[in-house]
Amino acid sequence: MVIRMLLKELLIQYEVKNDKSHVEVAKEVGVSLSTYYRWLNGESLHLKKRTIDRLSEVLHYDINQVVEESARLKPILGQVKAGYDLYAQEDIEGYIELGLADGQKGDYFLRVTGDSMEGSHIYDGDLVYVQQCDCVESGQIAIVLVGQEATIKKVYYKQDLMILEASNAKYNSKFFTQQEVEELPVRIIGLVRYVRRDFL
Repeated sequence: MVIRMLLKELLIQYEVKNDKSHVEVAKEVGVSLSTYYRWLNGESLHLKKRTIDRLSEVLHYDINQVVEESARLKPILGQVKAGYDLYAQEDIEGYIELGLADGQKGDYFLRVTGDSMEGSHIYDGDLVYVQQCDCVESGQIAIVLVGQEATIKKVYYKQDLMILEASNAKYNSKFFTQQEVEELPVRIIGLVRYVRRDFL
């Protein structure tokens, strides 16, 4: 199924047609302005039934259809460095359409640059499918922000340390104390669900 119209496009069309501001439409729909901005940025389509019903009423469009299609169409967001020194760029390169089951497992794809995760069969140019989250279990592969820099690594917890480990002997592990985790900060932003390399 090819998605025909995203929620953000419907909202923008409604604003233009009715000469209304973001604030006015958010109030009309009954959501906070921050939620409304997330919709305009293509985020947060986990909507409650009453919100879907109200949106459908205001926009004169079946929002259930938008939500269902958006759940299957995942954006490719820039790149993530398989190292330690490249920013996560949220420029959308394109979209990948998934089956319904896979669509519910994650939120977006990121493209890998570098060879530090080759031991985990994650290669330069691969796409990793990421589920947004702020914590992972020890040993899982995650997208981690260290300060403002993004990296993909295995995450381990040992005593009071957080360890980011590459899957390539050329790269040393990074160790962070609890104080460094809080001050840098070191923040998990996603769990890698799987890798694919058939969409280059």
